[in-house]
Amino acid sequence: MLVVALALATAIGFVLRARNGKLRTGGAATGGWALTGAAPAPDQRVLLLQLSSPVCTPCRQTAALLTELAGREPRIVHREVDVADRPDVARELDVMRTPTVVAFDRAGVELLRVSGVPRTSELETALAGQLASQ
Repeated sequence: MLVVALALATAIGFVLRARNGKLRTGGAATGGWALTGAAPAPDQRVLLLQLSSPVCTPCRQTAALLTELAGREPRIVHREVDVADRPDVARELDVMRTPTVVAFDRAGVELLRVSGVPRTSELETALAGQLASQ
């Protein structure tokens, strides 16, 4: 029984590790800008809404990465929401772990999401089309 439990736990660990930081598209969330209490400025194309928790070490790494990305690309806005202070946002976006980053277009429609620390190159590639349009 113990061997089976260890094997199962190991398999689950490998699956979670493989999914960590991977981009997922096809989400149906809307109202991203409204969740931050702001509207996009005329030149802003993408909102990266990061859901974090106070005790989450990968959240700090994600915040630094997204702040740097938004600093290089003025059409990207990064906002961080603490799920301890705003559990309504986590519920609205169906977020079960931190960090989770949900990208929204100007209309507030979900473009993609990442659970875990995003891979910068993949994120930039996925957002390139959105930044080039409009």
